[in-house]
Formats: sequence, C-alpha cells, structure tokens
Amino acid sequence: MSIQANRLIPRHLGASFPLCVILSVLFCNFSALTQNPSHASPKYDLQTEGKTKGIVEEVKLFELGSRKDFVQLIVKSGEDKVVVYVCPKSFQDELGITLSKGDEITVTGSKVKQEASDVILARSLEKGTDTLLFRDEKGNPVWDWRTGK
Repeated sequence: MSIQANRLIPRHLGASFPLCVILSVLFCNFSALTQNPSHASPKYDLQTEGKTKGIVEEVKLFELGSRKDFVQLIVKSGEDKVVVYVCPKSFQDELGITLSKGDEITVTGSKVKQEASDVILARSLEKGTDTLLFRDEKGNPVWDWRTGK
C-alpha cells in the first residue's frame, strides 16, 4: 500500500501549499542575504580594554547597526592610526561636546575586530579637563540605541 504525496497535504490547502513552501524558503534566503554583517554592532569586550592617547586626525559619521549617525574618530597614536567608535551624533550633541581634528584625547575602550580591521569601542574619552562617559563599567552603551540619546 502506497501513500500518495498529495494525500499528506490537507485538502483545504490544495495546490497552494507547494507555492507557500517555495515562497517561505525564498523569503528566508532573501532575509539572510540582505543582512549586512559589515554594519552589525561589534560587542564590547572587557578583556581587551585599554587606554590610547593621541591626536584626532579625522571625525566622521558612519552607519553602525541601526544607527546612520555614529561618530568615528581616526586618532594618530605614535606612528599608528587607530579607529575609534564613539557614540551616536545625537548623544554627542546632547552632551554638548565637539570633537575636532587636532584635539588631544585619551580613550579608554575595547579593541575589537570589525570586518578585517581593529577598532576601539570607546567607553570613556578624556579631552582637556573633561571626561566623557559613553559606556558603563560592563561596556553597555549609556545611550538608547533607538533614539541615540
């Protein structure tokens, strides 16, 4: 006794069932392909936390996770150039700070891999007599990712 495949499909689904399966598979594959890992938010690692002192060479905004306005610094530290991810621009504005080329800063943060590059996720930043806090002692952002503030 053989069971026909179409008898395993409930009659009320009929011919539309295979179409639903195909569309589901295509949707899942499309969703996986459209996720861009280069914009995924790197995770703060307390094990790689350290201090870096240098001069800001460049300040720019870029896309990180769901944010399209994340502040990135290029800092010259000795002979090296270091990329520092700071915070959303709206959080920086709320703190009332400006970061400019030529600023001498000290960054405390976690060195992590983003794509093939090393970056520092800033936990705090010292500029002159000001110390700015961007993450708590566990490395969690002190701003709200949804609002950036």
